[in-house]
Amino acid sequence: MSALMTLQAAHLAYGHVALLNNAEMRLDRGERLGLIGRNGTGKSSLLKILAGIEQPDAGGLQRQQGLRWVYVPQEPSFAEVDTLFDAVARGLAPLRALREDYERIACGDIGEAEAQALENLQTQIEALDGWTWEQRVQETLERLGLQASVKCSECSGGMLKRAALAEALVQRPDVLLLDEPTNHLDIQAIGWLEGLLTEWGGSLIVISHDRAFLNAVCTGILELDRGVLRRTQGNLEAYERHKAEQLAAEALAFAREDKLLAQEEVWIRKGVEARRTRSVSRIARLEALRQSRAARREQVGQVRMAISRGGISGKVVADLDGVCKTFPGPQPKRIVDNLTTTILRGDKVGLVGPNGAGKTTLLKLILGELSPDSGTVRQGTRCQVAYFDQMREGLNPEATLEDTISPGSEWIEIDGHRQHVRSYLESFLFSPERARSPVRSLSGGERNRLLLARLFARPANVLVLDEPTNDLDIETLELLEELLRSYSGTVFLVSHDRVFLDNVVDSLLVNEAPGLWREVEGTIQDWLRENAHRENAQRQNAQRPNAQHAQAAESTQTTPPRGQKVNTQASGQRSTPLLSRAEQRELDGLPAQIDAWEQELAAMADRAGSETSGDLFQEMAALQAKMDAALARWEALEARSNAAA
Repeated sequence: MSALMTLQAAHLAYGHVALLNNAEMRLDRGERLGLIGRNGTGKSSLLKILAGIEQPDAGGLQRQQGLRWVYVPQEPSFAEVDTLFDAVARGLAPLRALREDYERIACGDIGEAEAQALENLQTQIEALDGWTWEQRVQETLERLGLQASVKCSECSGGMLKRAALAEALVQRPDVLLLDEPTNHLDIQAIGWLEGLLTEWGGSLIVISHDRAFLNAVCTGILELDRGVLRRTQGNLEAYERHKAEQLAAEALAFAREDKLLAQEEVWIRKGVEARRTRSVSRIARLEALRQSRAARREQVGQVRMAISRGGISGKVVADLDGVCKTFPGPQPKRIVDNLTTTILRGDKVGLVGPNGAGKTTLLKLILGELSPDSGTVRQGTRCQVAYFDQMREGLNPEATLEDTISPGSEWIEIDGHRQHVRSYLESFLFSPERARSPVRSLSGGERNRLLLARLFARPANVLVLDEPTNDLDIETLELLEELLRSYSGTVFLVSHDRVFLDNVVDSLLVNEAPGLWREVEGTIQDWLRENAHRENAQRQNAQRPNAQHAQAAESTQTTPPRGQKVNTQASGQRSTPLLSRAEQRELDGLPAQIDAWEQELAAMADRAGSETSGDLFQEMAALQAKMDAALARWEALEARSNAAA
């Protein structure tokens, strides 16, 4: 099978660092490859080379003839005055130009030249299915849950991400090249995107640090490590197993090479007697070992995170009682509706909900930065709060890295230990040479690392992390998880990274409807399973009454009067025993009984929206079992009654 794309012996360097060093890869039809690696290793540059936006310093890229590909950047850009229809239709600009040319020529005088031009244009338009491009745009918008008339200026970051994907999909590409598509998407939207990409028949290369997303979508993993591309079949879990084995083997090989080099260096430095026995081949081998050691690029160091812990806070960090908050306007938006909860010292709480649900607003209510419209919020004593904001508003782009961490001083203190600010920055993978660089020179992932470095340098017993995982590489995410798990203070975490949430928090505040926040003990996966089960039960319950009443109506029309003889001779069937009087009474009473249970179960489901009691769900399960048994009994009696008729 011929490859759709093939990268051969590619080199790309910025300064003395080779981002691509003889890198090679291929993409086959139907493959979905996840591109991973440390921040700053060149993943986005590689994706732009594959998209034809950038060129390598050396090497080549081959594409299958006639291949259609689309690149979707991390931060899509649309004109604010455009509607979503305009934005998505932008992807069909060449096709629209052909249609406009055709219509312009067709409206004028048609001579021989114009007729030939129209014929050529018609052939091109038909080949691209261009006569119905408006319908194609509308169908794609509907598929992605977008309204055509909404202006881009009114869209959230998640909606603009969807619009960028719609603009790509409307072009019907063979290959999608996606750079961090899950950033700014909420958990439901990420799940939707997973389904879209796994069902889509084309090929895909995607940069992502979302481990659950990579596991769900990818059929292979490409790792960019020290300029070299390595490929592993399977999803991220398969890659991680393979990577652990590879690093162990690499460390062993390097250790053997270093030992041999040390022995040869001792030999070459011996006295006159040793020099008499020198062999040309041995000297050549020594020189090769020296060059190999000099050229070897060791694995990038690990981030060494530590938190400057503050004093111990009071036992209660925040106590909310009947809290309500609404943003006024032509269409008032209810953010919190009658929330009562208590946060204790050491709790690790995840805030989960769709974009725009009010997670950041709820945090501000909990921390006392915003007053409720009604209800009370009581903050605990001795709370020292350190805040990580998702918009990085706390970073001055013109300040240097070291001034960002420790303004006016070369030293910081972490848990009573004095440390030079440059040494501290090194522990977050910023070299001493970069300590005086301005913040504006950093990539998105590096800015997040710098924010974390500043956050952890401040004494705190309450950490508030608002979307800390965007742009962080997988290794840094895992280290941050480790640190937060061992942290003895209180953590509030807003994130759409399901694995990160599951590995850090012990409870959730979940937004399940406008203003409705529910406490959930356990993980995101627990909540998703519970939510799916509840929605499925409610859907089934909503469908059953209509079917049952229809069946009851039918049985009323077909059931003969009590005691009437049934003539089975005409049909050639054997006589079916009639229902007893007790069975008939039971059959007559079952619809009303089932209806009553339906209403009771619906009321319990409503209560489940605001309660997390295990007893309640056990009661619901028991009632559902009784109802199922009653339905089965009704069907059996109904079948006998109809047969007797």
